[in-house]
Amino acid sequence: MDEQERSLIEKIRQQFDFGPYPGIPIDRSPKDNVSELYIHNFVTPYYLRNQKVIDTEQITILDAGCGAGYRSLILAEANPGAKIVGIDISEKSLALASQRLKHHGFEQVEFYQLSIYELPQLGLEFDYINCDELLYLFPDPAIALQSMKSVLKPWGIIRSNLHSKHQRVNYFRAQEAFQMMGLMDGNPEDMEIEIVLEIMKALKDGVNLKANTWNSKYEGEEGKGTVLMNYLFQGDKGYTISDLFAALRAAELEFISMVNWRQWDLMKLFKEPENLPVFLAMSLPDISEEQRLRLFELLHPIHRLLDFWCGHPHRAQPFIPIAEWTNDDWQEARVHLHPQLRTPAVKEEMSRCVTQLNPFEISKHLPVTGESRLVDSTIAACLLPLLESPKSMPSLVARWQKLRPVHPVTLESTSQEEALETVKQALTGLEENGYVLVERAS
Repeated sequence: MDEQERSLIEKIRQQFDFGPYPGIPIDRSPKDNVSELYIHNFVTPYYLRNQKVIDTEQITILDAGCGAGYRSLILAEANPGAKIVGIDISEKSLALASQRLKHHGFEQVEFYQLSIYELPQLGLEFDYINCDELLYLFPDPAIALQSMKSVLKPWGIIRSNLHSKHQRVNYFRAQEAFQMMGLMDGNPEDMEIEIVLEIMKALKDGVNLKANTWNSKYEGEEGKGTVLMNYLFQGDKGYTISDLFAALRAAELEFISMVNWRQWDLMKLFKEPENLPVFLAMSLPDISEEQRLRLFELLHPIHRLLDFWCGHPHRAQPFIPIAEWTNDDWQEARVHLHPQLRTPAVKEEMSRCVTQLNPFEISKHLPVTGESRLVDSTIAACLLPLLESPKSMPSLVARWQKLRPVHPVTLESTSQEEALETVKQALTGLEENGYVLVERAS
């Protein structure tokens, strides 16, 4: 690390000592934020990569750049039994993080004042590394990724992200403007925040920068952190998908998926995906995953973060997508409800819908697709046992035969083959959207 890098890190440390991030009250719990719990549950990326379900008991998770500890709390809530280790360069942030986790009753937690470059000093290896809202501050993201890779278990997974160069372009312009005014020469504090607020409010509403960045919620005590993290953010930089994949190649890490992969579906940008212009219909099937993501961000740069999962190369367990399974594969399958759906609220609502013969709106309890998803009441009744524990496919097929013993039109007995086909189709759709996890026998 050269002198310029050390100076930047010191500025960033001072900034977060002044305004620990995120500025969320200590007593606020993420228990009801199922989308955040879903993302931070190690089960989610592990299944996505290996089509296997892992027990979070006894795993070790690193929250790299833990800040004031709200993400550490989410990780602890989402991964019952896991040990959480947090590192950060801000002493004040770490004190708040420790206080937060103790307040919520978590004891398997350790916090250290370290930079990512110093990770090997811990003498630990991690199953999962969460590095949120930090990687874009490094002069070379690949070096930070290499440091995390050095403490990652062979089968482990890293979640990290970069600011989007295209989506965040207006804030980068704002930062350059306030740099020109000298407001970022030192560590921005209350005076600099107040100057920024005065300038932004003084601009006409139609001025491009104000129209594209300003929000009246930035005013007041609660808005200070947002002003710092947008208009006066030391070291902030933007990246493209090409930059992301270049960093992964330099760090010798394997791309697994975008964290919000359903919102990166290139085909959903077209009015008629099945009737594309001839040139696209011929060329799109042959492009790489990197190219698909790059084209998406050029056409529709809506994501502030390039949020991704990665891991050691060639460590994924090979699997066959369930859409390609034979009936023999299905007969030996084991079905899990995603852990974030195994809650009292889901059980109560599902039971009510089954009793009243109403569709069960599963997406209300796990809103990960951005679309409403209804489950037929009889299918929901078939899935009810999954709230307690995973079940074998034959047991679910047998349950379906009890729930629907005869065909509703012909009144002929429901055969095992018909029941298997019905349950199989239902599970295929639910698995595709992340609601159920289906393991194939080894």
